[in-house]
Amino acid sequence: MTGGFLDGDVFRGLAFRILVFLSLALLPFGLIAVVQTREIARQAEAATELSLLGLTEQASGAERNFIQQGFGAAEALSSIVRLFIEDAEACVSFLRTYQQASGVYSLVGFLPADGVMTCSSAGGEYDFSAYPDFDGALAMSERSVILSRTGPVTQQPTLVVVSPVFERDVFSGFMLLSIDLTTLEENADFPTEINPSDLVIFNAAGDLLTSERARLVTEADLPLNRSLKTLVGDHTTVFEDVNSDAEERVYAVVPIVPDVVYAMSIWRQADVLASANQTGTLSIFLPILMWIASLVVAFWSINRLAIRYIRKLGRQMRLFAYNRSMPRSAMGQGVPKEFVDIQTAFMGMAESIIRDEASLEDSLREKNILLKEVHHRVKNNLQLISSIMNMQIRRAPTDESRLVLKRLQERILGLATVHKNLYQSQGLERFDAGALIEEIVGQLLVVGLPAGSAITVEQSYAPVQLDTDDGAPLSLLVSEAVTNAMKYIGQATAQNPAELRIDLSQKDSETAVFKISNSVGVAPEAEGTGLGTQLINAFARQLNAEVITEIEEGVHHLTLTFPVPHRVKIVQDY
Repeated sequence: MTGGFLDGDVFRGLAFRILVFLSLALLPFGLIAVVQTREIARQAEAATELSLLGLTEQASGAERNFIQQGFGAAEALSSIVRLFIEDAEACVSFLRTYQQASGVYSLVGFLPADGVMTCSSAGGEYDFSAYPDFDGALAMSERSVILSRTGPVTQQPTLVVVSPVFERDVFSGFMLLSIDLTTLEENADFPTEINPSDLVIFNAAGDLLTSERARLVTEADLPLNRSLKTLVGDHTTVFEDVNSDAEERVYAVVPIVPDVVYAMSIWRQADVLASANQTGTLSIFLPILMWIASLVVAFWSINRLAIRYIRKLGRQMRLFAYNRSMPRSAMGQGVPKEFVDIQTAFMGMAESIIRDEASLEDSLREKNILLKEVHHRVKNNLQLISSIMNMQIRRAPTDESRLVLKRLQERILGLATVHKNLYQSQGLERFDAGALIEEIVGQLLVVGLPAGSAITVEQSYAPVQLDTDDGAPLSLLVSEAVTNAMKYIGQATAQNPAELRIDLSQKDSETAVFKISNSVGVAPEAEGTGLGTQLINAFARQLNAEVITEIEEGVHHLTLTFPVPHRVKIVQDY
């Protein structure tokens, strides 16, 4: 099922290219999916934050109620206390009656600007002017909530609600309402579904007021990179940070009384952001999974409907190209019509090619037969001419005439040998030059060497393939070279052994070398006309050959280097 995609050159395959274009087509939808999923993730994160803020408000409900009621009571009491400011006993009686009726506050009192409190629910006189924070509170003259670890009046840890009192816009003191921490703990109301690991109440100065755990444990779990004072403001916030132990936490801050006191819940990140993280991860991987699923479906459908039939057609075409094998059967049922039409057209084309090739083979066979017959008849005619010349040689009146006719006869026999090799060879485009030269040299040696001569002849011929056009000049050149060598080789003696060496070799893939070496004896009485040398040079030019002649230590060397191209020469039909 994966054929056509994972085999061969993947990146040039049809499946890969279609998948690339499909990916480009799906890219806008993927981007839209990413944006939408990320928006869903953002909304989920916002919902998680709102949920944390709501749970924080619910968890801090008791503190919120007490503190807000405290400030409300302070506002109300401050207007009444101003009426009793001159009558300490009446003021004490009034505040004591309110404190007992409320059942919430352990102390209710008015602290004048001089720091000496004489009007309180506890009665008596208490001097706060020596307290370290008194001067700062006096200078600020603002609402606040402070923690008194050991109340000077109740001797119990209390949360003190401080509200400034003004008389005609002139600061006159503070209204104090103390709430025992035990009262807050008894009235705490935590959510039942999910609870924070800790709930912290802190004031605008960044002072930790209350917490659900031991103070040291709470301080270790506070955000490491943000102080409580930096969280002061009139807005809610949710942020992530690490505590002093480098553990990730989520913090949710809500104002109980803006700019005065705040509640902060501390959550373990794994507990509250698991769903948000999953949604964020899903926002990244869901489009990728959708893209992969689309590509898998597309690849499967492309391979199922197209690629496997294309590969089948390709195999049929390759088999036809290799051995002219026709498809045994059609594509079969369920194949798309387009591929059936392609196979039908291919089979029709293949049958037409087979018929044309058969016709061409018949024509070529007839042409070869005719050409072989032409070469055979030419050879017979040249042999007939040679026979006539042989009769003429016997009737020649002088030796010179016989010698000239004999040389001409040798050349004619060389041409006849060329045509003989051509019609005996398998193909008509190229022939074996080694076999041709060996036959020509054999004829010349039979005629040119007298019986019983002691001349040593060494021959070596490589099977060099030549074009038919080079056969005639090569055979005539060899005939002239061998004739000249036998002419000057002389008689063999004990002091001067006569030797003749003939060699044809392949120098490299497209170069051949013909070399003939003969010992030099006594020069003939009659000097030559130089026609043989002229003919050798002329035939060498026809072969595009280089001729080198030299004599070394009484041995004459003729070396012919000529090209042997691999390709058959193109014949132009003019």
